[in-house]
Amino acid sequence: MVERRIGEKTIRVVRGDITDLPVEAFVFDVTSDCKLSSGYGGAIVARGGKTVQDQLSAVGSLPTGEAAVTTGGTLKAKFIIHVNGPKFNEPGTREKLARAVKSALARADEKGITAVAFPPIGSGLYQVPLDVSAKVIVDTVSEHLKNSTCVSEVLLVGLDARELKPLEAAVKGGN
Repeated sequence: MVERRIGEKTIRVVRGDITDLPVEAFVFDVTSDCKLSSGYGGAIVARGGKTVQDQLSAVGSLPTGEAAVTTGGTLKAKFIIHVNGPKFNEPGTREKLARAVKSALARADEKGITAVAFPPIGSGLYQVPLDVSAKVIVDTVSEHLKNSTCVSEVLLVGLDARELKPLEAAVKGGN
C-alpha cells in the first residue's frame, strides 16, 4: 500500500469503486449543469437513490473549480462532494483542478468530515492526463493537510492499474 504521512494525517492510494467505499465522503467530478446521468453519475443515482440528484438539482449549476455537498443517499458514504473540475486543454487546467480540490476540502471541513476519497478528477470524460490529475491532487491535498483541518485521511481511489500507477507515483513524489 502506498501512503504519505503528513504529521498525524494520511494520504493513501487504494484500488476500488469509489461509490462502494465505506468512507464518510467521496468526491465526484460533476458537469456544470449538475446532472448525474451516465457512468459513475448513473451509478450514484442507481445505488444512492433519487435524493442525491434532487439535492444536486437544487444547487442548479456549479462553476468550474467549485464544489457542493449532497447526501450519499443509500450509498456507504454519508456525503458526496461534487466538484466541477477542468476539461483538458482548456486554459489553466492545473489551476482549475487545484481550485476544485481546495473547494472539495473546504466543503469537507465545513461538514466536519474526517475521511474523504478522491478519484483522479477530470481524467475520464474530460481527458485530463492521469499524471497531471494525480500530481495536482496530491500536491493540493498535502498542502491542505499541513494546516488546521478536520480531514485526517484522504484516500486516492483508482479503479484499475492504469489509474493507480500515476496516483502511487504522485504520492511517492516521483511524479
